[in-house]
Amino acid sequence: MKSHMKIKNLDINGHTFLAPLAGVTNLPFRLLVKDCGCAVVCSEMISAKGIFYNSEKTLDLMASKNEERPLSIQLFGADPDTMAKGAAFVEKLGGADILDINFGCSVKKIIKQGAGVALMKEPELARVLLKSVRAATRLPLTIKIRSGWDHTGSQALNIARIAQESGVDAIIMHPRTAAQGFKGTADWNLIKKLKQQITIPVIGNGDINCVEDAIQMLSHTGCDAIMIGRAAMKNPFILSQIEDYLKTGSYTTPSYHDIFNAMEKLTCMYIDHFGELPACRMLRSRLSWFVKGLPGCSGFRKNLSRINSKTQALEMIRKFENSISQTHQGIIPPDHKADN
Repeated sequence: MKSHMKIKNLDINGHTFLAPLAGVTNLPFRLLVKDCGCAVVCSEMISAKGIFYNSEKTLDLMASKNEERPLSIQLFGADPDTMAKGAAFVEKLGGADILDINFGCSVKKIIKQGAGVALMKEPELARVLLKSVRAATRLPLTIKIRSGWDHTGSQALNIARIAQESGVDAIIMHPRTAAQGFKGTADWNLIKKLKQQITIPVIGNGDINCVEDAIQMLSHTGCDAIMIGRAAMKNPFILSQIEDYLKTGSYTTPSYHDIFNAMEKLTCMYIDHFGELPACRMLRSRLSWFVKGLPGCSGFRKNLSRINSKTQALEMIRKFENSISQTHQGIIPPDHKADN
């Protein structure tokens, strides 16, 4: 593959995107994943209505730093005028290199608003909304869609055509239905079909759990890049592993030290960003992502439920690392093992 891709006028050095995940892809986590080699990171899902009403919580979600760029900001909503105003605000705020519109969230409270995957049932509203957003911003514009409301993918193909006609610059597809959520299997054949029917870049998402999955998706579907969400939560190094494989045909596996060093970095960034006690409460679950499958992880996760300070968190991480290194020196972490 080429070493870079283009979305509108934006050159992207690589082929990996971090998926937007509510409560996960905040600024500290994005910075960590960027440091681990991801080409493009994406914000949490942001309410256009929240921007319109100047919600402090909504504005906090758009905090960014130059080190994480290129950054994609994802908006959700169902009112074309509000979405257009939100898009204009994101561009004016600066920091965003791509604007993404959510057509895929299947959470009930989002669907009730007519947003997320509900928009896939309303092609004419989708057309008006996308044209309004396109007119409001010069940023490269993408949309993230699902298969739709049935397994045929016909709604996805229709929305993708409308998006292309409305000036959208790339499509991200997660080929599960609205009802599936994250269950069942992603139908990669729909990504292949989508790639064959539109001319703008297609980014594939769904069921990529290791480097080999990413290579298989790229090969099977012909998509231009891949997007990873849940797999990056426990192994942020997967992004650089994929990029390395695409460039050189091989990749290295993170050591235990790499994993624990990433945990320490995330701890410090969380505390700097959220404040010590709120960050520690969040880290009780966040840090457990990294240790799944490691020897003694259940005891470590249990201890995490008590952390209240930076010192306590770092001491706990270092103590667990020492116990691992003394008994499992040189052994590849099981959940990050590579067959290269």
